[in-house]
Amino acid sequence: MASGKSRTGEILSRLIGWELVDADVELANRAGRSIPEIFEEDGEAAFRDLERSLIQELASDYGKVIAAGGGAFVDPDNQEQMLNNGLVVCLRAEPATIHRRITQAESGGAAARPLLAGAPPLERIEALLAQRAEAYSRAHYSIDTDLLTSEQVAQEVLKVFNETEDETDAGTGGKENGR
Repeated sequence: MASGKSRTGEILSRLIGWELVDADVELANRAGRSIPEIFEEDGEAAFRDLERSLIQELASDYGKVIAAGGGAFVDPDNQEQMLNNGLVVCLRAEPATIHRRITQAESGGAAARPLLAGAPPLERIEALLAQRAEAYSRAHYSIDTDLLTSEQVAQEVLKVFNETEDETDAGTGGKENGR
C-alpha cells in the first residue's frame, strides 16, 4: 500500500525488458469495475477470491514483473505460489510515509482505498501493517522505500534480481525464475 510498487514496477520492467502486470489494475480491468466498487458491491472476500485466481495465473508465467497489492501476499495460497515461482521483494514504508503518499496522491487518496475506511487512515495503515508483518517477513528480500525515489528502489530490486539470476546461472540454488 503506497510503498511504490506500481511506479517501481514500471521502471523495473523497462530495465529488464519484461512485461509489467499490476495485479490490481489487471483485476479491475477483468472485473470491469474499480477495486472500491468490487469491495462495496461484493465485499473483501469476493475481491480476495478474484485476486487469488489472478495471482495463481500470473505466478505460473515467466518473464513478468508482477506488482501485487499489499494484501495479496498475506493469502497463504498466493504466498506459496509467489515464493515458489519467482523472486518476491517486499517494498516497505513507515506508516507516516504511506499516509503522506496516499493523501498526496492524485488517485483519490484514502477514499479510493477500501481498507482504510472506518478509522482514521494513519491508524488503519498502522493496523494493516501490523497484521501483515509476519507475511511480509517471508518475502525473499525487503527494501525500505521511505527515503528512496522509485528509480532508486527499482535499482535496488534490479541488484537483487541480478544477484539471484547469477546464483541460478552458477547452479548455487538461486530462484529459477526471477519474477
